[in-house]
Amino acid sequence: MAPKPESQNLTSTTTSAAEPSSPSSIDPLFHLLTLLPYSILRPPRLRLKLPSFTLPSSMTVFSLVLLTYFMVVSGIVYDVIVEPPGIGSTQDPYTGSVKPVVFLPGRVNGQYIIEGLSSGFMFIVGGVGIILMDLALEKNRAKSVKVSYATAGISSVVIAYVMSMLFLRIKIPGYLR
Repeated sequence: MAPKPESQNLTSTTTSAAEPSSPSSIDPLFHLLTLLPYSILRPPRLRLKLPSFTLPSSMTVFSLVLLTYFMVVSGIVYDVIVEPPGIGSTQDPYTGSVKPVVFLPGRVNGQYIIEGLSSGFMFIVGGVGIILMDLALEKNRAKSVKVSYATAGISSVVIAYVMSMLFLRIKIPGYLR
């Protein structure tokens, strides 16, 4: 590599000396503005501590995950974008009275708000039932507690399955028959 000419070295040293932040600056006003306030005022001595973040407990994380799962399964994103009514209504052909309708029949890709929330709740009940059945398998628990967990877990899963199938049959008549 060829050495740099001396003329470039001289110009680089002279430009660094003329920088306004260097102590040998030519501008006396800048020198006065940088020294005068700090000769009278002193910056305060702050003892700032970095905030220490602790990890959330396992139940907090579980609750947030369960809440997020409920919101996603319930169709909150769909409800916010499409803004469907909370509950529907239909007119009885015989009496002419208006009846509330919870499920939007015949439309697989549409829902009322209460339909999504009830379906999401059934999925949560089934998931909690599976968790209870898992807790019933721990060896360090008393037998009565294990039986209680297993019974509650199995019944939760069965109720969630039966209700979800009922919701599906109301939503789509003649499905799985």
